[in-house]
Amino acid sequence: MSNPVVKGFWDQPTGSWQYVFHDPDTMKGAIIDPVLDFDPLAGATSTANAQRLLDYVRETGITLEWILDTHPHADHFSAAQWLKAQTGAPTAIGAHVTGVQKLWQGIYHLPPEFATDGSQWDRLFADGDQFRVGNVPVQVMFSPGHTLASITYVAGDAAFVHDTLMMPDSGSSRADFPGGSSAALYNSIAAILALPDATRVFVGHDYAPEREAQCEATVAEHRRANIHWKDAPTEAEYRAIRDARDATLPLPKLMLAALQINIRGGRLPEAEADGRSYLKIPLDYFRSR
Repeated sequence: MSNPVVKGFWDQPTGSWQYVFHDPDTMKGAIIDPVLDFDPLAGATSTANAQRLLDYVRETGITLEWILDTHPHADHFSAAQWLKAQTGAPTAIGAHVTGVQKLWQGIYHLPPEFATDGSQWDRLFADGDQFRVGNVPVQVMFSPGHTLASITYVAGDAAFVHDTLMMPDSGSSRADFPGGSSAALYNSIAAILALPDATRVFVGHDYAPEREAQCEATVAEHRRANIHWKDAPTEAEYRAIRDARDATLPLPKLMLAALQINIRGGRLPEAEADGRSYLKIPLDYFRSR
């Protein structure tokens, strides 16, 4: 068994971490949670972030086997489809994405023919599924809470935990999106932190303004120092802290735009008669925060 080489790519505008990991023995690798750039003021998309990942893959000599998303993101667009078009690598996400598609189909009032079967991806992973990237074994853990579809990829000694945990000094991620649950998040965190102490935990975001952005801590470091976990809270105690914090947070500024892209697997909505794609905003569905 090999442990992967992990390279993180920081996107400052969205506070997002993207990853490329590869097996050093076979040079086979995967991309996790790539960002498609979006300027909300101009309504303009671009591929600068995705190009950075692609350049690294090519310069390092990695054979790309997968383009993986951990969940349909609310704070950035997925670049999975653009990267698939450049490389031919298949895309994947967790099987419960179909529930997110059905939920947001209603919120956006999408037509009945909008596919809510996950067919926008090449593979839907269920809890416990296993595959290999070169000699690196990868196990899928269903990790709901932040969203109802979130999964964790445990690749060798590296766990890509998406928006379940933050860095230890920031705690954990919010659970107040449609389909989210602080109770489910508590159980997901407990499962992740039951992995071996030396497991490297790679997070999806970092927002701490007083230091440089970070992305990695071990399971042992989270159990010892994570501000939402170090005192071994009960489920009720954790939920009280998480729910109180979530009640103070505004919705992500890109949420209503991003979910339209991400429930389509990173595709823009189908172009209209003028050849241009358009986004819909459901007025007054959510209350102002």
